[in-house]
Amino acid sequence: MERDPTSINARRGWPDRFPVTGAWQPGDDPGARQFLTLSRPLALEGGGVLDEVTVAYETWGELNDSGDNAILICHALTGDAHVTGGGGGTYTPEGWWSRIVGPGAAVDTNEFFVVCANMIGGCQGSTGPASLDPATGRPYGSSFPQVSTRDMVRTQARLADHLGIDTWFSVVGGSMGGMAVLEWAAMYPHRVRSIAPIATALAASAQQIGWSAVGRLSIANDPNFHNGDYYDKDEGPARGLAIAREIALIHYRSDEEWTERFKRDSINRLSSFDWWGRFQVEGYLDHHGQKFPHRFDANSYIVLNRAMDLHDLARGRGGHAQALARYTGPAMTASVTSDFLYPPSQQTELAAVLNSGSRWCTHHMIESVYGHDGFLVEHDKLGPMLSDFFDKVRVETG
Repeated sequence: MERDPTSINARRGWPDRFPVTGAWQPGDDPGARQFLTLSRPLALEGGGVLDEVTVAYETWGELNDSGDNAILICHALTGDAHVTGGGGGTYTPEGWWSRIVGPGAAVDTNEFFVVCANMIGGCQGSTGPASLDPATGRPYGSSFPQVSTRDMVRTQARLADHLGIDTWFSVVGGSMGGMAVLEWAAMYPHRVRSIAPIATALAASAQQIGWSAVGRLSIANDPNFHNGDYYDKDEGPARGLAIAREIALIHYRSDEEWTERFKRDSINRLSSFDWWGRFQVEGYLDHHGQKFPHRFDANSYIVLNRAMDLHDLARGRGGHAQALARYTGPAMTASVTSDFLYPPSQQTELAAVLNSGSRWCTHHMIESVYGHDGFLVEHDKLGPMLSDFFDKVRVETG
C-alpha cells in the first residue's frame, strides 16, 4: 500500500509543480482592472499603517449627472473585482456574478453605475501580501499586517471619493462581502441609501471560526509555507492552499447536493478498497483544489479568512443594534435554505436588528440544495429578489 505522499498525490492526479502564487502582478494582463493609489497612508484597525495602498477595481455603466445611481458590489473570500462581463479576469472570462450584474440583469448596468473593488489583503491587484513593500522593494509576505473588514470598507470609501460618489444607491454582497455591506451601514450610514447583505452574519460564529482555522492550518503546515515568505522560493504552499480550498468546498455546499451529484460512486470500482482509490466526490474536490493555486495566493487566503473570523459588527460599539443605530435606510437579507455554514437563523437575527425603528428589512429564503454557495449559483432566484428590492427603494426613498 502506497504511503509516500509524492506517490499518493500522483495517484490522485496532482501535478508535480504548482505556481508559487496565483496573485496578479504588475506586468500581467490587467484585463478590465483600473487602479487607484490612495493619496495618504491607511491606518489599520488592529494597529499599524500601510503607507502605500493600491485598489484594483472595475466599473460598468455610467454615473448619472446627479451621481445617485451607483451600486457597490462587495465580493466574497475568493472573489475579485471581476463581477461580470467578458475578457476582464485573470482566471475567468465571465465574471463571478455575470447573471446577476449586466445589461438588463437584476443589477442592470444600463441603469446603474456598478463598482466592485478587490479587497485589500487580496491578490488580484489590490495591495496584499504578494505586493511589494515600498520600504524593502520585496513582497510583504509575513510582514503584511492583518486587515479587518472595516479597513476594507475605508479603502472602498476612498475609492468612492475618487469616483465622485457621495452616496451609494445600494451596497450589495454575500458572505465576506455581506460583512463589508454591514460595515458600510455602521461606518458610513449617510453614504448608503440601501443595503443588501446576503448569506452573512452580524458576527462570525464559533463553528465558522473553527472551519476557517483548520483551512489556515493546512497552509501553515505545508513545508513550502516558510512562515509566509515563499515568494522567492522555487515552490510555494500550493498543496496546503489546495487542501484549504477542498475543506471549504465541503462546507460551502450541502450533503443533499453531494449525495444527489455523486452518491457513493467510485472513480475506479476496482480500487474501492485501496487506501487512495477515490470516490467521485474526491475527484471533484481534487479538481477544484488543484485549480485554486493558479488564481489565488496562500497568504491572502490566510489574511482574508482571518478577517472574516474577526468580523463582529458590535466590536467597540456596544452591541449590534447600537452599531446600526445611525443607519436609517431600507435593507434586504437573503438566506439559503441548505446553508449550514451561514445558517438562515443568522440572517433572521440580522433582519430583526435591521427591521426596527424607522427602517424596514425584507428577508428572503432562497430554496436551494447548493448550500452556502447558493447565493453565487441561484441567479434566477436571487436576481428577482434584488430587482424587487431596488424598485421598493426607489419608491420608499424617492
